[in-house]
Amino acid sequence: MNMPRAVVFAYHDVGVRCLQVLLSAKIEVPLVVTVRDDPDENRWFASVADTAREYGLPVAMPDDANDPELVGQVAQLEPDFIFSFYYRSMLGAPILASARRGALNMHGSLLPKYRGRAPVNWAILNGERETGATLHYMVARADAGDIVDQLAVPILDDDDAHAVFCKVTAAAEIILARSLPGLIAGDAPRRPQIIEPGQYFGRRSPEDGRIDWSQPALQIHNLVRAVAPPFPGAFTEVDGRQWWIHRTRVEPRIITPSERARLFGSQGVCYAACRDGGLLRILEAETEEGPVDLAQLSSALEAHPAVLG
Repeated sequence: MNMPRAVVFAYHDVGVRCLQVLLSAKIEVPLVVTVRDDPDENRWFASVADTAREYGLPVAMPDDANDPELVGQVAQLEPDFIFSFYYRSMLGAPILASARRGALNMHGSLLPKYRGRAPVNWAILNGERETGATLHYMVARADAGDIVDQLAVPILDDDDAHAVFCKVTAAAEIILARSLPGLIAGDAPRRPQIIEPGQYFGRRSPEDGRIDWSQPALQIHNLVRAVAPPFPGAFTEVDGRQWWIHRTRVEPRIITPSERARLFGSQGVCYAACRDGGLLRILEAETEEGPVDLAQLSSALEAHPAVLG
């Protein structure tokens, strides 16, 4: 039996792992389309372009995935499938129409929840206890096509976005590997999505990491872990000086609510007293000068707490 042909649009770790799943299944990949690396971005993930070249695959890095020249190139390849694995742009109707047997996307959430951008970060920010990956058909509307398969992964209390993204990457690999036989045979399931209002989320920016100390301690903790490195990080002012707070833990005890949040020390530990009376243990922080020695700072803060925000 001739194996199907697939054009792959991919980026990030999910893109690398899912491309390797296709190659392991002996899917013919005549073209890999990916994104040029941004020199101003902290690229902490694997390179689809490097991986494709290791396998001797042709690589394209267009400025516009829907450029007519690329659309024509893809059409000439007559792919059975088009796959999008964490590619950074939506594919237009002309590209999708080139796939004789279907165009599919791997999305980093349990659709229809968290359609759109940065689904892992948004799920953590909103205090979700699980997320996952979903393989679905692509249509004109973002992340709205029929679902082929999905797999849930847990979000633990102190998981940050990188930890959860690693779980989602593994889930994506599992889903694609177990779905390919059905896709090739033509009998893979298709379950229509019921699109729910309020489940589309947009792109996040570094400024979204600013801590609002009027929020509950748990919500601040969720923000910290949702944007912790390698993402831009949650930030605040400590006595007028900018800090990035990268790791926290919610303390079980509650203190009297206050109009001002403050940073204080006790027995070698630094705590943020939130305005709602909740306490966060500060486990990792830095300033422009580098990491903060929290154990050393704790003794000074015992005598003179600092104002937050």
